[in-house]
Amino acid sequence: MADKKLFILTTALITVGIICSYTLSAYTVILFEYNDFHFVIRELGVGIVSILLMWTLSRLDPDIWLHRLGLTLFFGGMLLMAVMPFLPASLVSEVGGAKRWIKLPGFSLAPVEFFKIGFVYFLAWSFSRKLGHHAGIGVWEEFKRFAPYAAVFVLVMFLIAIMQNDLGQVVVLALTLAFMLFFAGSSFRFFMTLIGGAVAFFLFFILTAEHRINRILSWWEGAQSTILAFFPESIAKHLRIENAEEPYQIGHSLNAIHNGGIFGTGLGEGTFKLGFLSEVHTDFVLAGIAEEFGFVGVLGVTMLFIMILHRLFKIANRSHNDTAYLFSLGVGLLITFAFMINAYGISGLTPIKGISVPFLSYGGSAMLASSIGIGMVLMLSKKIVYQPGDKK
Repeated sequence: MADKKLFILTTALITVGIICSYTLSAYTVILFEYNDFHFVIRELGVGIVSILLMWTLSRLDPDIWLHRLGLTLFFGGMLLMAVMPFLPASLVSEVGGAKRWIKLPGFSLAPVEFFKIGFVYFLAWSFSRKLGHHAGIGVWEEFKRFAPYAAVFVLVMFLIAIMQNDLGQVVVLALTLAFMLFFAGSSFRFFMTLIGGAVAFFLFFILTAEHRINRILSWWEGAQSTILAFFPESIAKHLRIENAEEPYQIGHSLNAIHNGGIFGTGLGEGTFKLGFLSEVHTDFVLAGIAEEFGFVGVLGVTMLFIMILHRLFKIANRSHNDTAYLFSLGVGLLITFAFMINAYGISGLTPIKGISVPFLSYGGSAMLASSIGIGMVLMLSKKIVYQPGDKK
């Protein structure tokens, strides 16, 4: 039997996301003269499909369907991302010069969201066949084992960071890759070397794009007072900048969080969603929750995420198949890093990366893809054999 607790917890989080799509989209509804229920009806439809998708996938035989579905998402997602730049405007949506969504009747599909699940499966499947705990082989030998995956990731970086101008998704995938590699058996020394190399690559991507530099400067303008307080003035004065573009989104996000206090302003009573934060029901959904439901609301959704991650990691830990272990772990890592990057961004601790919150942010592709990932783990959970005395 599939893991009922994981299914119920995910369904609860989807329900919260549907509620947020209604209460936090008020300004966008007025601005574009949509029907009052425009967003909530669409999100409700996607939510129902997502729940049914999880339930359907949970009933399939993982020995037959997991591999087929995982590689289809991986290669299908990569193919769609590769051809999108060459498709006409009638078939793809272009924002800021980047083509990220394929237009479908009444729906826009973001291939990168589905590719992420396929990427995690590809790594889990391949790592379980090629890697393992090989003590004492040396960092150079580990580099040679990792080289094919590095080549795949370079291609992924090109398709997402260059072709789609979306560095945030690459950050999530890079962190997931590094941690999955570590849990697949690489040494800690190689893991840290890989992290160092990744940081150097991302600095290169940031320093070669003016809009990314401006985003970093904008973030530093708001965060420097807090951070530089820990430095001697002789050092701080060289790191302090003046007259950078004001980080108004982060400022309004922090004001929304402060306005919510402990218990929030109440459902539908938030003010910073009324034009101060752009489309708060998407990337700034946590700030909207913080204002209307307060610290208690944020704590509630955080606990839901923690319980979902606990179930995912518990399934991974009790899996006797290496692919199942790594895939369940990888899905949990994807959710973890997406949530953390968004939460840190809206609170001003890190620059905003445009990463949505799984199951909470408005958007059909992200919810459907995350639900497929959870559904595949539910499929695997049926193979777990609990020993007498184990807590399910």
